[in-house]
This record gives sequence, C-alpha cells and structure tokens, in this order.
Amino acid sequence: MKRYGSVIELKEDQKDKYIALHADVWPEVKAKIIQSNIVNYSIFMRRLPDKKLYLFSYFEYVGNDYEKDMQGMAEDPLTLKWWDVCKPCHKPLEDRGEEEWWASTEEIFHMD
Repeated sequence: MKRYGSVIELKEDQKDKYIALHADVWPEVKAKIIQSNIVNYSIFMRRLPDKKLYLFSYFEYVGNDYEKDMQGMAEDPLTLKWWDVCKPCHKPLEDRGEEEWWASTEEIFHMD
C-alpha cells in the first residue's frame, strides 16, 4: 500500500458548486475509483493565510500497477466527464509537475 497526497487551489466562485458535486459523486465514478485500487480517498478544504482556498486530496493505493490503474481511470468515459465538470473549479498550482493537474506532495511522516 502506498499513500498519495496532492493539492490544488479551489476557485472562490466555485466553492459551493464543488462542495455540492462531492456531496453526490456519480456512482460510476466511485466504482471506477474502487476498481482502480484506491481506498481511503478524501478531499479536504482549507483557506490559507494568502486568503485563497486550497484542496488537499489523500488516498491509499492498494494495487500492483499504479500506472496501469491510473491510465484506466484516465481512459474511462464517465470519469473523463466527471473531471470535465470538476476542472473548471480548480486553479492548478504553477509549480506542479508537467503532467499533473493536482500538485503532488511528499510524505514525510506517517504513524499507524
């Protein structure tokens, strides 16, 4: 099992929409997340001292081929539609990786 965390800015005028979307995530999208060996998936929101809203996502990957599972999600038509609905709510960080939408974070501590 490997833990993943990432961060992205949430556009202020999209806050209510984003919260509403995630209060009723499409069942097919949830099923694809599970099928992709992702468990304990959470998204947190926080306003930081710069007055901007940020989202922090956390999940655990329990599969054996992360790249293959993520590619499967990226090719799933309903997941792509979900992302198309959610992406206008985001403002990606400028220093994210070239292939990233949400910026990866580095785990520096964990305790079970």
